[in-house]
Amino acid sequence: MTAVTTGTTARTASVGTGHTRVEGRDKVTGAARYAAEVPFADLAHGWLVLSTIARGRIRALDTDPVLAMPGVLAVLDHRNAPHLDTDYTGMLGKPDPTCAVFQHDRVPHLGWPVALVVAETSEQAREAAEALVVHYEQEPHDVEFTADHPDARPVDGHMPAVTEKGDLDARLASSAVVVDAEYTTPEEHHNPMEPHAATARWDDGRLEVIDSNQGVTWVAGELASLFSLDPASVRVRSEHVGGGFGSKGVRAHQVAAVMAATLLQRPVRVVLTRRQMFSLAGYRSPTAQRVRLGADADGRLRALEHRSVSRTSTVHEFVEPSAGVARVMYDADAHHTANHVVRLDVPTPTWMRAPGEAPGSFALEAALDELAEKCGIDPIELRLRNEPETGPVSGLPFAGRNLAACFREGARRFGWADRDSRPGVRREGRWLLGTGTAAASFPAGAAPSTATATAHPDGTFTVRISAADIGTGARTALALVAADALQVPPERVRVRIGDSDFGPAMIAGGSMGTRSWSWAVKTAAGELRERLALGADIPAEGLTVRADTTEALGALAPAERHSFGAQFAEVAVDVTTGEVRVRRMLGIFAAGRIVNPLTARNQFLGGMIWGISMALHEEAVRDRASGGPVGADLAGYHVATHADVPRIEADWIDDTDPDDPVGIKGIGEIGVVGAAAAVANAVWHATGVRHRSLPIRPDRVLSAAAGARDA
Repeated sequence: MTAVTTGTTARTASVGTGHTRVEGRDKVTGAARYAAEVPFADLAHGWLVLSTIARGRIRALDTDPVLAMPGVLAVLDHRNAPHLDTDYTGMLGKPDPTCAVFQHDRVPHLGWPVALVVAETSEQAREAAEALVVHYEQEPHDVEFTADHPDARPVDGHMPAVTEKGDLDARLASSAVVVDAEYTTPEEHHNPMEPHAATARWDDGRLEVIDSNQGVTWVAGELASLFSLDPASVRVRSEHVGGGFGSKGVRAHQVAAVMAATLLQRPVRVVLTRRQMFSLAGYRSPTAQRVRLGADADGRLRALEHRSVSRTSTVHEFVEPSAGVARVMYDADAHHTANHVVRLDVPTPTWMRAPGEAPGSFALEAALDELAEKCGIDPIELRLRNEPETGPVSGLPFAGRNLAACFREGARRFGWADRDSRPGVRREGRWLLGTGTAAASFPAGAAPSTATATAHPDGTFTVRISAADIGTGARTALALVAADALQVPPERVRVRIGDSDFGPAMIAGGSMGTRSWSWAVKTAAGELRERLALGADIPAEGLTVRADTTEALGALAPAERHSFGAQFAEVAVDVTTGEVRVRRMLGIFAAGRIVNPLTARNQFLGGMIWGISMALHEEAVRDRASGGPVGADLAGYHVATHADVPRIEADWIDDTDPDDPVGIKGIGEIGVVGAAAAVANAVWHATGVRHRSLPIRPDRVLSAAAGARDA
């Protein structure tokens, strides 16, 4: 046995200092293997066959000619697939039946999985899948989403569908200034760089899945429930993930891979194509939002209504809770919010970075800008006058709300005081110039997680936790947290993640990952340091301490916990060509203690760039005839590129959460919230024309300019 000290001399804290990613070299040299790259002996390849109709039934599948093709091993469909159990409630609720593949002959949308062809090579599987003839009984379908759809109804998601207080109509009628406007956002898709991929195999009676996901214990639990397996007999590994943004949960390809591996008793890999991801990976629903604001002449809100309608599928109800952001940001004597959904013949939407807050902040923050214009008040001053003292709906105290400080610092750095409030007066040659701002918020939650910390005889330490690094730098952040808790340099700490055998932990989602995991890691590492300080011996296999944060989180007092931010944008608009160029953006955030400034800034910037993309580019359009998206690839679905982002800055103010052992709140999603609204508000300031529908395409700019000239 060996005794090891963690160090008693004073040392500089690791948390709060910039560190390059601990796995960075592996990623840039190709040593880091992603889900579709891990080698297996005797590996077979599966290729999903998706429906070519938007609604109906499968009458027949001509599988015999396909089974005779070179290399083909099997064809799985609803006639021979094993039964799956979907009558359970998992980590995030009831499962979307889309993942329960090949259970019946119904087709509820275009791109529904109807078969899996398995072959010796990926090329053989694809050729055979494309040769499979499926006969359908086609039925009329409806994919048209409108705000006034007769079937729209309130649905509870992860928050109540409706909240109400006060007499809205009376307060609106007595208000000196009223804004009543409708805003729309389109269907948007995640499009992570790494496509979805999974390999399933059975090893000595135990199912192992190598996957690209945002939570290995989540996926392992879902697979165990779907296949009625003992949870201990399922292991999911996901060491490196090339982006997720909410899309990498339990999907059809993992389930199909497990089915095929069970049938063939050999490893089977299923990888989605980019086009297939548009049908099978989820997306952000389009929204139609109505915001009504009533205020006194001095801009103080007396009435606030935020109603949102989003789209879901006929097989599963998912709510894009866009009206939820109003429940946090601003109060009024009469305060009404509602989230409605319409069921259509489309794939099920899902969580997408800043779900609810991203589209909801566009509508709410654009409406606030319109109110500021009507009241003749500076947009920042209007927001500061309407800062709530407690949660507008919950009535709970805020566990820190430093939005005002974000606005003041942002205004100083952006040069807001020099802004001429009149729209359409600044010009440089053919360009009209304008500036805009918007507020941002996102919940700062935490979920129970477990972690272990092990001291080794050589003076190093290993931390194990079922975390997921989806490109955020979480692995590095956890190393810094552990190093400080152990009072050793980060170089002495190794962090292992992405393995469900490490025990239950929160997923990488809801901006809760690093906060939840850090809590568990600090607890385990801190207890380990205390035991070593008392002289505990370290056996050859190491001394391990396990932590579980369930009890600590349950003891937290109820409060409104959020990250906040202020977004600023300057745009140039050419009304003769319809071009909109974002010249510069600034985001100032109050997002708790920043663990690693280097990767944190990347997260903020990435979110803000996504906001530019949301404001000016991203839009999936569904063809009414086929029911599918037009241009389901990265050529037809436009996203912001480097040329669209000439100058963008992100920074933060001191904002430590006293209830969190590390002081963390969460930064993964706050960067995108408010960014699109800031750009849209800047376009109004440049042109004097409001754009209430995203994206602000050139044709819309031209049409608005023509309408303004005619008026």
